[in-house]
Amino acid sequence: MAQDRQSNYAGVWDNRIGFGDTPALIVVDFMKGYTTEGSPLFAPGVPPAVRESVELLDAARTAKIPVLHTIVRYNPITFDDGGVWIRKAPVLKCLVEGNPYAQTCDEVLPRPEETVITKNYASVFFGTSLVATLNARRVDTVILIGCSTSGCIRASAVDAVQYGFRTIVVRDCVGDRHPDVHEANLFDINGKYGDVVMKTEVIDYLKKLRAVSR
Repeated sequence: MAQDRQSNYAGVWDNRIGFGDTPALIVVDFMKGYTTEGSPLFAPGVPPAVRESVELLDAARTAKIPVLHTIVRYNPITFDDGGVWIRKAPVLKCLVEGNPYAQTCDEVLPRPEETVITKNYASVFFGTSLVATLNARRVDTVILIGCSTSGCIRASAVDAVQYGFRTIVVRDCVGDRHPDVHEANLFDINGKYGDVVMKTEVIDYLKKLRAVSR
């Protein structure tokens, strides 16, 4: 008998890993190209995710956990640092210094004390110093927000669990171009690579963490 998607995964690919003791929040590629109508990168699911992320950012800063941001930048002349990927997705060529689409969304701008990591590929871990940075802070839990769900969030979630981090993806703080793609990737991430949770659950966890640390 045919099973629905949920039943097919139940008891096989739906285990929860939960939060650890030392989290970090990673804000992935919330750049204006994804939120500006008319941009080749515009993804309708991203502007709501940016708005939802403001409260979570405030909670993370209040709890005094590490907050890191990522942006994408390419050599504007050769694009060699984009390799084959930028040939596959030339739409990314707008992510160069000076292009308004490459700027971080105003609502989630990094604070001076927050680290900004520049990346060239999908995963926040690939070709960056992120693992060393998190290990130096003894981080055991990575909380991912940003865009896009099917691209950089998914790739980062896969790498995060492979590097040994508890991986949390915040459902209402990630977005994509199409809701079906968004939902399919969240389902798969939750089944295999991390826990997909609502923002309220993360904020409650951060409040408890803050209370314990007092």
